[in-house]
Amino acid sequence: MAFGPASRLGVSLFEETAPVEWVPGSSDGEREQIIRAVYRQVLGNAYVMDSERLTVPESQFKRVELSVREFVRAVAKSDLYHSRFFTSCARYRAIELNFRHLLGRPPLNLEEMRSHSMILDTRGFGAEIDSYLNSDEYQTHFGENIVPYIRGYKTEACQSMVQFTHTFELVRGASSSSLKGNLAGKAPRLNSLLIQSVPTAVVSPISPGSAFRNPLGSARTRLGTGADEQGKVYRVEATGYRASKTRPVSRFRFSNQIYLVPFNQLSATYQKIHQAGGVIASITPV
Repeated sequence: MAFGPASRLGVSLFEETAPVEWVPGSSDGEREQIIRAVYRQVLGNAYVMDSERLTVPESQFKRVELSVREFVRAVAKSDLYHSRFFTSCARYRAIELNFRHLLGRPPLNLEEMRSHSMILDTRGFGAEIDSYLNSDEYQTHFGENIVPYIRGYKTEACQSMVQFTHTFELVRGASSSSLKGNLAGKAPRLNSLLIQSVPTAVVSPISPGSAFRNPLGSARTRLGTGADEQGKVYRVEATGYRASKTRPVSRFRFSNQIYLVPFNQLSATYQKIHQAGGVIASITPV
């Protein structure tokens, strides 16, 4: 079961699309559809050029020499995956993406992240990929013949509200890419959030500011009732800052920022944003 209205959370397409599964007697067209679905999920919805496709594993899958799970393994262990999501990313960002791509959910907690970091230290990249695909969790949900899919917004995949909200730090709607859609770029998105174990605001990917990152540089504290004397904190998303006002890069580039503001500081924050040349994109109660 999914939490909340799927259309507001940006997961309606996930809800409305049946899992892609290989069945005996599948046609060539159906097998090609499965191959595309594996690339889309394992490579994080990133574009794959014809020259980058894994022709040998594809051929083996079409001849039923590889199951869906083994084809997923071949893609996840490929130089293409390794270069996009391992060597070019910080370690904890790479592990976050492995969870997203191979199990369809965010990591549960910091200890789960550390255990996979230990696998990388002691056994290497190939063993790290195998640890997801050989797990009981993978077999239970996907088995040999189902393409992995995003499921971290469902109750059966989440053990806490923290884990649920962290899904939306990794997945910003069905059209989002692991390489884009968030200003954090290739930096870890969950590292400090897992340490503090605090839920984050869920912003619809169709709303203004959906590509914003969470504010940096300060520890998270309890939000909502009791956060201040009036009981509410607001997430203020601002855009339109000229880069020259924030750092010396091209004057044609724009910068975006997020503020978490108690009610009694909203007015001062509005003035600060406008004086700096910013435009308020949205204000959301947290």
